[in-house]
Amino acid sequence: MNDQERATIEQVQAWWTKFKKDGDEATRNCLLEHYLPIVKYTAERLHNKLPGEVEVDDLISSGVFGLLDAVKAFDTSRGVKFETYCAQRIRGAILDELRALDWVPRLVRRRASKLNAATGALEAQLGRKPNEKELAGRMKLTIKDFRKLQRDAHATSFVSLSRKWFESDSRDICELDILEDCSSEDPILCAQQKDLKELLTRGLSRAERLIVILYYFEEMTMKEIGLTLDLSESRVSQMHSAIIGRLRLQMEEKQKELQPT
Repeated sequence: MNDQERATIEQVQAWWTKFKKDGDEATRNCLLEHYLPIVKYTAERLHNKLPGEVEVDDLISSGVFGLLDAVKAFDTSRGVKFETYCAQRIRGAILDELRALDWVPRLVRRRASKLNAATGALEAQLGRKPNEKELAGRMKLTIKDFRKLQRDAHATSFVSLSRKWFESDSRDICELDILEDCSSEDPILCAQQKDLKELLTRGLSRAERLIVILYYFEEMTMKEIGLTLDLSESRVSQMHSAIIGRLRLQMEEKQKELQPT
């Protein structure tokens, strides 16, 4: 051990002596800064086992509170290394914060883990995905209790939309970026529907075109179409049957034209 390392150890010991004697805040901050690498190391190790949306800086912030409590509670006369004593305090503070942020109860988490373990064991045994009766038997539950457990376990499968899905050279791609926008129309599907509508209604009268469009594209019932066109439901049904018959003949003729000779 060289003089610089000895001086550092001596300085830390002096900080401890002063802090335990006077409770000086500036001295306490010197101790916190000196032991901060332990917080960073612990936070980074835990972060490697957590989902991507958990920020390591948040874990470090929680760990600092654990370090602060350890500095206040540490008894220098017991002959225990502070590094050993504070590591558990720091880890505990980080885990407590993670539990507080987790909206899923711990009991549900445990049930989900048991279900996953039972599923994995049966898949290995059967060589296929087990059904709910087999899983219920494996877990010694009734079907009713198993389904309740299954519903509870599904609550743990939600993910954050800010979770990283893919990392590119330009920026990180999150779950939100790949989420399908169901509110917008598919332009290809719209074009296909337009072409199909024109093909089906070609050569039909106005009333016949309306019946086809309202029934197949607007999904109205025969009764609703009759009220719209001022026709009886039976008359609409008759016209619809006649239209389908004519369209079927047309499609058969088209098919014959397209067949190779």
